[in-house]
Amino acid sequence: MKKFLLVAASLVLGTASVQAADLAAHYTKSPAMAPVYNWTGFYVGGNVGGQWGSADLTTSTVYSPAGYFAASSVPAVNAVGAQGVNSSSVTGGFTAGYNWQINQAVLGLEGDINYFGFKGSASGSALYPCCAPTGFTVNSSVSADWLATIRGRIGFLAAPTWLIYATGGAAIAEVKGNFNFTDTFAAATESAAIRDTRIGWTAGVGTEYAFGGGWSLKAEYLYVDLGRASVTSTNLAAFVPATGFPTNVFTHSVDLKSNIVRVGVNYKFGGPVVARY
Repeated sequence: MKKFLLVAASLVLGTASVQAADLAAHYTKSPAMAPVYNWTGFYVGGNVGGQWGSADLTTSTVYSPAGYFAASSVPAVNAVGAQGVNSSSVTGGFTAGYNWQINQAVLGLEGDINYFGFKGSASGSALYPCCAPTGFTVNSSVSADWLATIRGRIGFLAAPTWLIYATGGAAIAEVKGNFNFTDTFAAATESAAIRDTRIGWTAGVGTEYAFGGGWSLKAEYLYVDLGRASVTSTNLAAFVPATGFPTNVFTHSVDLKSNIVRVGVNYKFGGPVVARY
């Protein structure tokens, strides 16, 4: 009887050991957590690209019975004074902003300041309808050295590290214009200058791709409209010695628009990284 009990106990213990070994062999660890890029955070960067645009430059005057011009001369001056220039240049500068990621949407606020390089000039001449062969010349020029923008961004994630967005906001630049009128009838001269910090608007689209360590690459298009800046003058003078004709008021204006295409690199500081199984 004792032998039978010993044999039975050995069988039970042996079976339990085999089951325990089998359980240990089938034990697996939980999968490791994989980090997912999150766009939330403050970033800085740089960009480089090109701009191409145009500016409408106008010089016009009014008729006055006590003034210098014959009635037929005023329309001729105004027609020649309607001038336009085209400009293209390399641009580049610095960017800073902040993003908030909400599920698959990314909202942001971004500012930048760039070398703009807009520059152009125009000249036109015509004969006086009343007094040929004497005539007149209108010269004008425009420039804007720098451009800053303050824009909102709204986008969606085509992939966790690939953002497609639209952007829009304010565009700021110092627009400078110079204008000069001369003639050969009585050595008439008139001049004026514009120097105006314009606040216009900008809108565009872009895409940005994030890669390791908080870095991202972006490509962007912006349309910029700085609106119209104007100035008037009453300094027309003619003859020798010079006689002033302040009733012939001159108006000069600049209306500047530009397209910008650029690429850039950004670096994001901190921000959460979401774990994904």
